[in-house]
Amino acid sequence: MALTGPAEGLDRAEGGSAGAGSPAGSRRWSGRLAVLTVTPLLRLAAIRYAVPPGRPERTGCDGCAAPIGLDRPRPALGPAARCGGCGARIGPPPGAVELAALAALGLLVLTGPPPVELAATAWWLGWAVPLVFVDLAVHRLPDRLTWPAAAGTWLLLGLAALAGADPAPWLRATGAGLGLAAFFATSTLLLGRRGFGLGDAKLALGAGALPGWYGWGLPVVGLLLAVTASGLVAAALLVARRVRWSSHLPFGPYLVLGTVGALLLAG
Repeated sequence: MALTGPAEGLDRAEGGSAGAGSPAGSRRWSGRLAVLTVTPLLRLAAIRYAVPPGRPERTGCDGCAAPIGLDRPRPALGPAARCGGCGARIGPPPGAVELAALAALGLLVLTGPPPVELAATAWWLGWAVPLVFVDLAVHRLPDRLTWPAAAGTWLLLGLAALAGADPAPWLRATGAGLGLAAFFATSTLLLGRRGFGLGDAKLALGAGALPGWYGWGLPVVGLLLAVTASGLVAAALLVARRVRWSSHLPFGPYLVLGTVGALLLAG
């Protein structure tokens, strides 16, 4: 009795083939190759910018100063996340960036937007993945990552509007991104450290624009999902006595998760 995986069985049920030469097989292989190609770059960004404010970008191992860069492929940029010189762990946990990239690919497959909208979503996710790990590590969202994420998303959605000859979704996305960013920036100005950070406001430019493309309500849904998730995690950490009431927790990862949830609802 031959055993087939779910994807292969589905292809056969639809009269297709899951082989590498079929359209479905080609899409899966191209997606996997894209993940393998981009994950060292994502891990490099997470390593380079996960430094406290005012510190220079990390260019080598903290232990032995072995250089880390795409021009010199080293184990530090692979799933093992270990320095090739001294063996010390560098950056995000082993396999974490790779799993995040696969999850991002899964989101693109599940939502399946038109090509230009797909490019805008993929662009934003490509910057959001290292931003999540940087925020978790040092509680900051550097401009070197947030501004390109927002600008590229805005431009690609603009191209999607031109391709569809309808500016309304792009104008709505622009308004939603600016509105969500203004909300975060206002909380920072009014509440200081008790509010959100300006990095969250810059991340919100893209986090509001992407779901805003599909409707005014979705950015609000994404924000509610983010606030709910962060509240539940904070409550659990308080009960476990891992943090105190005065502790400052990063919000960027929850904003990314909330945006992903809103995009899944849009799809």
